[in-house]
Amino acid sequence: MSRPGVRLVTWRALRARRRELAALGGWSLVESLPALLSGYLVASAVDEGFLAGRPVNGLVWLGGLAVAVLLGAAATGRTYRSLGAVVEPFRDEVAAQVVRGALRDATRAGGRPDSAAVTRLTHQMEIVRDTFAGLLMVTRGFLFSAGAALLGLLALAPVVAALAAAPLVAGLVVFVAALPAMVTHQRAYVRAGERLGQSAAAALAGHRDVLACGAQTRVTTDVARWVSAQAAAERMLARMAAIRSLSLGIGGWLPLLVLMVTAPWLVERGLTAGAVLGALIYVSTGLQPALHTLVQGLGGGGLRYAVTLENILRTCPVSDDKRSSAPAARSPHCRPPAGRSPAVEVRGLTFGYGPRARPILQNFSLTLADRDHLAVVGPSGAGKSTLAALLAGLVPPQAGTVHLAGATVAEVEPAELARMRVLVPQEAYVFTGSLADNLRYLRPDADDHTLEVALDALGARPLATRLGGLGAPVAPAVLSAGERQLIAAVRAWLAPAPLVVLDEATCHLDSALEATVEAAFARRPGSLVVIAHRISSALRADRVLVLDGDEPVVGTHEELLIRSATYRVLVGCWDDSVVPHVASARQG
Repeated sequence: MSRPGVRLVTWRALRARRRELAALGGWSLVESLPALLSGYLVASAVDEGFLAGRPVNGLVWLGGLAVAVLLGAAATGRTYRSLGAVVEPFRDEVAAQVVRGALRDATRAGGRPDSAAVTRLTHQMEIVRDTFAGLLMVTRGFLFSAGAALLGLLALAPVVAALAAAPLVAGLVVFVAALPAMVTHQRAYVRAGERLGQSAAAALAGHRDVLACGAQTRVTTDVARWVSAQAAAERMLARMAAIRSLSLGIGGWLPLLVLMVTAPWLVERGLTAGAVLGALIYVSTGLQPALHTLVQGLGGGGLRYAVTLENILRTCPVSDDKRSSAPAARSPHCRPPAGRSPAVEVRGLTFGYGPRARPILQNFSLTLADRDHLAVVGPSGAGKSTLAALLAGLVPPQAGTVHLAGATVAEVEPAELARMRVLVPQEAYVFTGSLADNLRYLRPDADDHTLEVALDALGARPLATRLGGLGAPVAPAVLSAGERQLIAAVRAWLAPAPLVVLDEATCHLDSALEATVEAAFARRPGSLVVIAHRISSALRADRVLVLDGDEPVVGTHEELLIRSATYRVLVGCWDDSVVPHVASARQG
């Protein structure tokens, strides 16, 4: 999975919301009317009104400025609404990516929940949202305010516009040239702070061990090294702040100085006093504030935005493949041709909970063909659910491999693995929504007729009728455990995955309904593994795997009655009707 940079992700977010950006630009144009007209209207009020002895005309010109200010104020409110239409969807997209990345890492083979994802989803996401909004505001503010001021200066006198624009461009060049270094030092500062926090936390958590080992000097030196690194990074940030001030002085204050120094020369060349005053207003209320906001915004919030979003993308990369947003094509391994790779092949599997614990499975091998139906039985704690998790790729084995349709589970991407197998646990998950939404969860393209067929096949029609049909709302809290299991079973039956693992997924159903459900799965294309809750599940299977803490035994029901004492005990305890068969087998 590729990892696009901050600029690429930002550009995509802006390009995807061109209409909202156009609305933001339109209202920003109206908002910039005071910046565009202020100098010209003041110059006209002075030259054609007050200095000409016509104060009423001067007040009329200033009244026009007041109208422009009111229009700009009204447009300001609209700009924030347009800003939200750009920023909030972007925040939601990045937050969704954080969640997907955290779930992917937590559910992959050997994965563990990442508590840092909570920080990325809360604190860091708020930084990204706020700074992204700030960047849009300061950038569009500079473009429109500075552009309006330069247009106003050009309308007053082209020579004045040139005198003001030259130092402005020089200040921008200084700032842009220093921007990459600012990003680098901001990144170094953030990472130095993270390392200092980790070092200090480790020292505090293990202070007793540090004292017991006499390692105070070593630990103190290590923490002090990161303190010094953070201090050095902060000093570099202070130097970068000085460069920002330099660029602001060149681009913001130097134009004022140039205009004041050249004012006598400009007047001699025919520029009126009002025009000089208007030019000063354009620079002091237009160019200078716009440049100040841009420099401080990019140099502060912009750096935080770049570094924070970079950290999010580093831990939760976003795919830059356009095809990633489309439904992934079904793997060619999902339904291999008959006679090719087995549906399930386990080779030399060893697994135990801990390096010194007795392995639950040791050097275990198993092969399931397409349309094979295997029941797994054994006493509690024998490893039946562990085997289900290993087959589904939820936990990695300590040794050996698990292959589904020829593909090694440990090497398959989570999204691909989800299309190859379905694991239905004992605690069935049903979410709030319609019954149809719950059933289509693993097969979104299923039409109503397909859902109706599935309900009939698994004996769930009475439940659907009682709930009110496919469109009826489902409230998980009011469903019984058996009803939730039945809905989850129909959902799994509809899934296109060629392997289904039922981990005591029908334990809350009555015996007749359980038989109906298992028979439906047995007729379904693909392979079926049933972690049996009742011995009747073993009687319905093609083969049975017995786990009893010793060497696992696989065979048909009749074979295991002869070969496995554990199976005979289980059969005799769970179903008295087969005891005579057991006795016959023993006599034989």
